[in-house]
Parts: sequence; C-alpha cells; structure tokens
Amino acid sequence: MNNLEKYQSIFKEAFQYDGDVEQLNYQDIPEWDSVGHMQLMAALEDSFGIELDVDDIIDFSSFKKGITILSKYSVAI
Repeated sequence: MNNLEKYQSIFKEAFQYDGDVEQLNYQDIPEWDSVGHMQLMAALEDSFGIELDVDDIIDFSSFKKGITILSKYSVAI
C-alpha cells in the first residue's frame, strides 16, 4: 500500500465513509466534526509516525489541504 492509499484508507476508516474522500472538506459529512477531526489527526500521526503541530491540526481543513500539511513532515502522498 502506497502513502496515497494509506491516506485514503485512514479517512475512510476514521469516518466510516465509503464515498470519494478526495473531495472531502471539514464538516462536509456529520462524522467530520471536532471529535472526528481529532480522531483523524491521531490516526494520521500513528500511521505515518509523526506528531502534528497544533497549527497544522487547526489548518487541516480538507483531504487536499492534508496532503500539503503532511508534506511538511516528509510524508509524500
């Protein structure tokens, strides 16, 4: 599994979502609320072995924005 597939899988598992995660934005689905957001951040940190900065957690507003943020931590997607 490459990093893109892993990233997609983390979104799908965190939100129990079977749709197109690549177009998701914060609060587009009921599962991506503040609690879901923190669960997603924890799953990303665990899966990629990183620790996200608070500002990056706050700025993580979409699937696409997440790719940019993760690149700061040398996670190539």
